[in-house]
Parts: sequence; structure tokens; C-alpha cells
Amino acid sequence: MILGIHHTAISVPDIEEATRFYCDAFGFEVVERGEWETGNDTINQIVGLKDSAAKQRMLKASNAFVELFEYVTPRGENQSDAPPVCNHGYTHFCLQVDDIYKEHKRLEAAGMRFHTAPQDLETCYATYGRDPFGNVIEIYEIKGDALPRLPGT
Repeated sequence: MILGIHHTAISVPDIEEATRFYCDAFGFEVVERGEWETGNDTINQIVGLKDSAAKQRMLKASNAFVELFEYVTPRGENQSDAPPVCNHGYTHFCLQVDDIYKEHKRLEAAGMRFHTAPQDLETCYATYGRDPFGNVIEIYEIKGDALPRLPGT
């Protein structure tokens, strides 16, 4: 039985910078720190890499976890500065907010680059932005009772 989504994982080139960004900009807190060295066959089997080594952080905000990885071996390749969201694979994760215009302004000041200002989509407001590494994050405000909300909102 699937209980729900636990976390989204993001590979980043600098785990300390990424941790600061996600904690400062979004209010996540670090709940786990880890790493593994090369030679860990169990982890290598799970991630499908040979001789991997990485640093890891698990971050938590109210009902969501984001896991950050900085692969030391093999070093990850940087994606283009703004990969199109139509590329195959994960395209973004979304954070529900209660005042999208306020959050847009605050996150822009924190260094997030947005594709556009928040847009009115009849039942909600939404926009996509990018963290310092080019990963897409949607901020999303639901109007009235038209759409499902997070528990407690």
C-alpha cells in the first residue's frame, strides 16, 4: 500500500550552498546529514552507479521533504542553465503558498529566478522559478475551494 510521497531528491553541485538556499528561502530545516564513500556496494546497487561517493542532506518543511545530493564520485554534470520543462524526466516540484505575490517577491530577493510573475489561472495562481542550480520549483496558491489543498490549509 502506498502511503504517499515522502520526498523529492535533487542533485546539486554544492551541498552547502543548496542547503543554505533551501533553508533560507523556503524555511526547510535539516533533519538528516549523511554521506558515503566509494566501495559501498549496497548504495552503488541502489543508485545504479559504480564506485559512487556522495554527501546527502534531508530537509523538511511542514508536510514535505527534499533530499539533496552532492555526488563527489562520479561528479555530476551541470545541466543547461535553464533546461526546458518539456524534457523527459522530473520537471519540477511544487510548493503551495498562501500569498503568491508576497512569496514571489521574497523568493526573487533570495535569488530564485522566475520565468514570469504569478499568473491567474482562474482556480489558482501559479509560476515556475529556478533555484541557483537551474532546478524548477513551482509556487502555487489555490483560490477558494476549487482545488484540493494540503491538509490543514
